[in-house]
Amino acid sequence: MITKGQKISDRYEIIRSIGEGGMANVYLGYDTILDRQVAIKVLRGDLSNDEKFVRRFQREALSASSLAHPNIVEMYDVGEDDGIYYIVMEYIEGKTLKQLLKKRGSLTLSEAIDIMLQLTDGMAHAHDSYIIHRDLKPQNIMIKDDGQIKITDFGIAMALNSTQLTQTNSVMGSVHYLPPEQASGKGSTIKSDIYSMGIIFYELLTGSLPFKGENAVEIALKHMREPLPNVRDDNPSIPQSVENIILRATAKNPKNRYEDAKSMHDDLLTALDDDRMNEEPLKYKYPEHELDNTKKLKKIEDIENGNPDDEDTEKIAERIDDKEDRINKRIIIILSIIFVGICLILMTVFIIIPALTRKPTVTVPDCEGLKVSACEKKLQAKGLTVKTKIETKASSEIKKNKVIKTNPEAGRSVKKGTEVTITKSSGEKTFKLKDYTGQNYIAVQTKLEAKGIVVTVEKKEPKDDSKEYDEQEIIGQSLSEGSVVKSGDSITLYIPNIVESFPDMNAEGWSVDDAEAFCSKYGLTISTTYQETTQYDEGKVISQSRAAGSPIVKGTTLKIVAAKKPTEKKSEEQSTSTTTQSTQSTQTTTTTTDTTTTTTTTN
Repeated sequence: MITKGQKISDRYEIIRSIGEGGMANVYLGYDTILDRQVAIKVLRGDLSNDEKFVRRFQREALSASSLAHPNIVEMYDVGEDDGIYYIVMEYIEGKTLKQLLKKRGSLTLSEAIDIMLQLTDGMAHAHDSYIIHRDLKPQNIMIKDDGQIKITDFGIAMALNSTQLTQTNSVMGSVHYLPPEQASGKGSTIKSDIYSMGIIFYELLTGSLPFKGENAVEIALKHMREPLPNVRDDNPSIPQSVENIILRATAKNPKNRYEDAKSMHDDLLTALDDDRMNEEPLKYKYPEHELDNTKKLKKIEDIENGNPDDEDTEKIAERIDDKEDRINKRIIIILSIIFVGICLILMTVFIIIPALTRKPTVTVPDCEGLKVSACEKKLQAKGLTVKTKIETKASSEIKKNKVIKTNPEAGRSVKKGTEVTITKSSGEKTFKLKDYTGQNYIAVQTKLEAKGIVVTVEKKEPKDDSKEYDEQEIIGQSLSEGSVVKSGDSITLYIPNIVESFPDMNAEGWSVDDAEAFCSKYGLTISTTYQETTQYDEGKVISQSRAAGSPIVKGTTLKIVAAKKPTEKKSEEQSTSTTTQSTQSTQTTTTTTDTTTTTTTTN
């Protein structure tokens, strides 16, 4: 357990937690040697206990640490301290691209292209160093207040992709950006990252994901089979040149995608040029679902030297027809001989040989509930052979060391001398529960139900309101870790009762435009009042009628007070008032703040 004030490797002091995920926890730390703030990512769960993964993670993270680019988070250090595996990286003050999309919905065309230009530039640098990210998504892209982006999680993404581990509570986030070739298990290439960038570009422009489903498998199948929805159907103002970039990046067939990130970057640079805005819709050069099982037929060449003239054409055609007739006759004769031969072989195998080697048949006796020794005597009395190795199987109905079944099963007619395998009971099967907190409830439910456990899933208010939970993440369980259960027992898994709530617009520095976009996204009516003040920048939200953290109800009204610069006349009056106060000590002047109110209804 990492605590505030704890030192890692006697160098990095933990200040506070700044994020939690399925693969790692992230902390704000202080480098006591270089006197700077850093972000420390600590591996968690099964990953830190898997030696194979840890070795690969350290190797891949060290490889990624060689990347130096303004759009890639810089890695400073990789190490281990008393079983804690960590990486130290550049600390970025900002939010993830996913958080920005949740706040804003879709972005403007210029904003989206600016972000994509930075993303493709950073990935081009990584690809030039033979490093593939394999898990590009908005959650792994930080955006600073000045608009600069930083790509994160290179080491973890590469190491995780190369193991057999399945971090189920992070699958749902990643599968929305999964290339078809990765979904079908064919591995990753540079073009896999390009596909993920195309999906991100789509989400930036539309505010939504192209493929949705009830589970990860359903979404992955859509990536493999269904065409990408038309961006211009959602927003007709988007130029065809921009849609063509998304179509080329997200092609199902990698042959139809950009050759590399640099090509996509160059295409983005000219996407808004006048001569490209209304270009023709992209047509793929290769089939999207290419089949390689077609065969080419060789041409028959009867003439090796020279070309026949028109007078010889008819004669050549006749010779070709005669040759094809002779070939067809030979094929028919050969196939007939083969067919007769196969019939003779089948008659020999299934009729003649069984008739010559037929043995008398017996019925396998029922041994269920008998001792193994009694079952062996019963089988041998029927002329059957008993296999030396006795198999065991858990059973809640048959007592321990008593026979459950035989193979072949009781009642079957078999030949004398047939070998029979006895399966005895090992008693009722039990197992110990694990701590499933933080895992995906669907995967855990599937695993437990396969063992006969009755699983109930209930929503519950999280204890830690400051933590950001995934809607499918387990936050508690009715039976504790180590509890012994058997088939038929019940357990309840608790998941967070996530309700969309109002943000603190003043504390987060929201503008009126941000508030209007927020209300548009959630179907709210906004009423804006402007108050003259010099304390805040013009257009910044001062206060709001709905408390931060209260649930969002569609159709309700949100009243906000926004800052407005004092008018020039008002400033002069205040100046005159100040002068008057300095000359007349008994006189007092009071200024009343003007306000202006506007109301906007958002559907």
